[in-house]
Amino acid sequence: MKLSRNIDALQLIKALQKYGYQSTRQSGSHIRLTTQQNGQHHITIPKHDPLKIGTLNTILAEVAQHLGISKQDLIERLF
Repeated sequence: MKLSRNIDALQLIKALQKYGYQSTRQSGSHIRLTTQQNGQHHITIPKHDPLKIGTLNTILAEVAQHLGISKQDLIERLF
């Protein structure tokens, strides 16, 4: 599955809630999410519309690594 180029921060945050990610704080235009699933993990998402493809790719790679699944599997489950 190819990654969409028009995903905004709020869509990504909503999708990541499936894996227990919750907004823990916001500093300016950056939102920090935390999950307790598979141990504590934090990620920071810039509140942009749309997210740059490289930024989105990096965030998804970090989440997939933390969850112990491939990035492709994560993309298919989220979107």
